[in-house]
Amino acid sequence: MTALYIDADACPVKAEAERVATRHKVRMFVVSNGGLRPSQNPLVETVIVPDGPDVADMWIAERAGTGDVVVTGDIPLAAKCVAAGAKVLKHNGEALTGANIGNVLATRDLMADLRAADPFRQGGGKSFTKADRSRFLDALERALRAAQQQ
Repeated sequence: MTALYIDADACPVKAEAERVATRHKVRMFVVSNGGLRPSQNPLVETVIVPDGPDVADMWIAERAGTGDVVVTGDIPLAAKCVAAGAKVLKHNGEALTGANIGNVLATRDLMADLRAADPFRQGGGKSFTKADRSRFLDALERALRAAQQQ
């Protein structure tokens, strides 16, 4: 049975994911190390993991597999979930697959090295837009449909 896993720390699309999961009657796990208000939706389970580096990521990676959908901005977690057969989406709707996860992971590592080499470098990622939210909703809808057919 398909499950939707949300890496909830700093996730801007939790409410949207809950709406889509409810429409598809899919169980949703919102995983974080705390600070979230639990949903009253019976399909949504809030999982609070202990503090520590990557504990929420490990919880998701140990459970996600073929037929599941994972929403995360964490590229190493995405790589583990893709390897396990899950469909993975970033918050902006970009799908991470076996075909592109290697390049995305390499780019992430390169950018981390560049930031470490120049501690005074200013700037950050792009802001999250309405278009990103719309792309996410469309991508999640398609991913859940495809996952349920597996």
